[in-house]
Amino acid sequence: MPQSPWAQGLSQAFPGLAVSALVAATAQFLSEHYAAPAMLMALLLGLALNFLGEEGTRTAHGVALAARMVLRLGVALLGARISVEMLVRLGWPLVLLIVTGVIATILFALGAARLFGRKWRFALLTGGAVAICGASAAMAIAAVLPRHERSERDLVFTVLSVTMLSAVAMVLYPMLSRWLGHDPRTAGVFLGGTIHDVAQVMGAGFTVGPEAGETAALVKLIRVSMLAPVVLVFSLAIRSRQSAGRGTDARPPLLPGFVVGFLALAALNSLGLIPGSLSDIAASLSRWCLLIAIAAVGIGTSLGRIREVGPSAVALLVLETLFLGGWVMTGLHLLR
Repeated sequence: MPQSPWAQGLSQAFPGLAVSALVAATAQFLSEHYAAPAMLMALLLGLALNFLGEEGTRTAHGVALAARMVLRLGVALLGARISVEMLVRLGWPLVLLIVTGVIATILFALGAARLFGRKWRFALLTGGAVAICGASAAMAIAAVLPRHERSERDLVFTVLSVTMLSAVAMVLYPMLSRWLGHDPRTAGVFLGGTIHDVAQVMGAGFTVGPEAGETAALVKLIRVSMLAPVVLVFSLAIRSRQSAGRGTDARPPLLPGFVVGFLALAALNSLGLIPGSLSDIAASLSRWCLLIAIAAVGIGTSLGRIREVGPSAVALLVLETLFLGGWVMTGLHLLR
């Protein structure tokens, strides 16, 4: 009896999906036992298995599917943790500081990229990753950027760089906060508003204390909530740009499906229609989806190509990180 198209597609994708999931599980194990960032471990392990993503292998199709579809599901599920209530809890002056910090960092990236000879796509990718939520934001933004021959290389470089910078910040920023004499709430806002990845924010915040940790987590979620509107604006701008340059055929969707999912879940959570236990499950599932997706991105990218990016790209990311830190620190000083 012949297989249905759906079953046939699943059988073709299964080997690559299984490999990506296995790499993600291994990365999680290493993270839990050796205190290493899980995203970084998944990316490095994926790069080591690059031969499994080469064209013609049984795993190539599933790896590509994981890098696209599993990623979109993971980003959409992030919306289940977002609500209007958390904005009210922090207070509008601090919310405004965090939101303007995200916007200003992306605009700074666009301006600084020209000085370093980088294209606007690279600026949006790195600026958005630094401003919002590190690897997760990088993957979501890459999903709406126009594809080119260096897309995968730039994405892997950005994820690798922001994860490493986030790990460094997790160690240095709590010491800086203590030196500046921040109270626990201010320290939490500083750490949550500047460190790239969620796990590193939690690690740094609870190093200072429980109140700082809880505040840092809240501020970080507000930055995460900016992911959907930022991706939507990028998508609309790219759509308009491509329409003006090459006609309507090349335009991306008006509203990416994963952004719709993110906004829908955030709206349901704001209305209190998602129980806390279900929100926690969605958050855990989202994390696993993103971990599987970044493992797949690593498998699909050659480590040798990453070296082609050059030191100017590293300098750009460091400058973006310092700009965001300076913005939040200045804002906290003015709000005292």
